[in-house]
Amino acid sequence: MNTVKEIERVIEKLPPEDFGRLSAWMAQRNASAKPGPPAPPVVPWRDHSAFLNSYAPEDEGLYDDAASR
Repeated sequence: MNTVKEIERVIEKLPPEDFGRLSAWMAQRNASAKPGPPAPPVVPWRDHSAFLNSYAPEDEGLYDDAASR
């Protein structure tokens, strides 16, 4: 079980007055929290477009690994 699930279970068992105090504390904490740095852009794991764009008909067979066997 992960930590978030454990925290959720404990919070569900809190009496209403403690839950109210926790809610107020979380609201105050969220209001005073500074936003973090922006997430970096998602970069594709593999981008073969440069290879595909540079391939010319005269390159036929040049990258064929079956010829070397």
